[in-house]
Amino acid sequence: MKSLAGAGSSDQAGVEGWLAVKVWGDLACFTRPEMKVERVSYPVMTPSAARGILEAIFWKPEFRWRVRQIEVLKPIRYFSILRNEVNDKMVVSTARGWARNGGGYYADQPQHRAQRHTLALREVAYIIRAEQVLAPHARDVHPAKYRDQFRRRVERGQCYHRPYLGCREFCAFFGPSSPADQPIKHSEYLGQMLLDLKYNSDGSGEGRPVFFNARLENGILRVPQDLYKEIGR
Repeated sequence: MKSLAGAGSSDQAGVEGWLAVKVWGDLACFTRPEMKVERVSYPVMTPSAARGILEAIFWKPEFRWRVRQIEVLKPIRYFSILRNEVNDKMVVSTARGWARNGGGYYADQPQHRAQRHTLALREVAYIIRAEQVLAPHARDVHPAKYRDQFRRRVERGQCYHRPYLGCREFCAFFGPSSPADQPIKHSEYLGQMLLDLKYNSDGSGEGRPVFFNARLENGILRVPQDLYKEIGR
């Protein structure tokens, strides 16, 4: 796979460090965080979802992924579904108590489930273009090593776990891009979109979301790189 396969615009030229992977699937839902109860998807994959797909394919502590842009290959189509979902989150300590004293959680009981509406996407396809940023302890490693490993994994269909399109039940397929893969001719203001989480430096594991003003220009969502420096990626 060539790192710039399918590049169709002049601003994509001369970026040797970028890698590309084509992902597609039947269903997708990239939930807007302002929707508290019902799930409503962004029209386009978010950078954080793209990073999750890249890490599912290839991850090492020696580098981190920085998404540069996402290209939409198919027209944006919505559909709505109703799903039965559980109301509570599983807590490890509670499960251990059941193991010792008996009991359990039954999702089919009315008090534990609720029917929620989801406005999702159907028949989606994207090209994710990203770069690998080496960690400080890996500065003596040539970055081409990890780029080649990623390309081989994409060509062979290898992944650490199955990537998904926003929700785990919406599995994603992936493979190399080709010159025939071109973004759609559609532009739209997408509003405030989640870039990623900025984690606290105290090691608590808590993070806060970082947003940016997103716009789809001729089928391409460009990610502001200055915000990655803010969140330390």
